[in-house]
Amino acid sequence: MGRTIGAVLGGFAAWVVVASLFNRLMRLGLEGYADAEKLMQFTLVMLAARLGSAALAQLAAGAVAARIAPAEPRAPLYTGLALLALFVPVHIHIWAHFPLWYHALFLTTLAPLVVLGGRLARR
Repeated sequence: MGRTIGAVLGGFAAWVVVASLFNRLMRLGLEGYADAEKLMQFTLVMLAARLGSAALAQLAAGAVAARIAPAEPRAPLYTGLALLALFVPVHIHIWAHFPLWYHALFLTTLAPLVVLGGRLARR
């Protein structure tokens, strides 16, 4: 049980690190991103970049969870569900700033991508 909790926490930490890294890269590499971020007014390219970086962070979270708790095959699932539980209130709060498809894509793929990251790490 302790290792599973550590896996969820480690997966969450991995998500934060990867998402933060990509967010900084987007600020540097996407023209106008830093200004758009302040106003929460993103272009389609920026929204796609945000979803792509989130997907990579989700895969990393699952991989880290799987590595921390290799004997618990559900650790990535628990990590994905914990992230989902954390992000639903965030997305409710920012609902008006993003199109419906953005919220739907982010939230519906969150746990499955974390699980996929765990599966890929176990291969």
